[in-house]
Amino acid sequence: MATVNKNLSHYDQSTIPNAANMRFGIVVSEWNSEITDNLYKGVEKALLDNGANADNIVRWDVPGSFELIYGATLMGERLDVDAIVVLGSIIQGETRHFEFISQAVAQGIKDLNMQIDIPIILGVLTDDTLQQSIDRSGGKHGNKGIECGIAAIKMAHLRNQFSDEE
Repeated sequence: MATVNKNLSHYDQSTIPNAANMRFGIVVSEWNSEITDNLYKGVEKALLDNGANADNIVRWDVPGSFELIYGATLMGERLDVDAIVVLGSIIQGETRHFEFISQAVAQGIKDLNMQIDIPIILGVLTDDTLQQSIDRSGGKHGNKGIECGIAAIKMAHLRNQFSDEE
């Protein structure tokens, strides 16, 4: 696993743009909610720790990880946000369902990043076991949500730099 020697919560705050004037959308899967709620807390912490206003963080819940694609699409169309983070947890089971959903979600978010002018950060854990998900959503490997929040700030800043030049 790529996170074996990495803590997902560590970053150098001096390298992060101030998020005070940015608005963020977060779409959260209700499936495996004990994991996705922890991921959300990580994103929210990263955003607030780097200057975001709590009123500029919008959360929408969707039933599962597959629905993150439509949730992000709708959010991008309906809300004025600088970046969107999608959060899900897909845990390997006994069938190939895991592979199909993981692939579809990654492809769907990739496609959205090419279609709309809002960065969408993929924060979907794809783990073999529940313990691996726990370890990556606030456990011994930190919280992937924090990493996603930092990515959202950086990508929103990049987008806004180019918007300011026009």
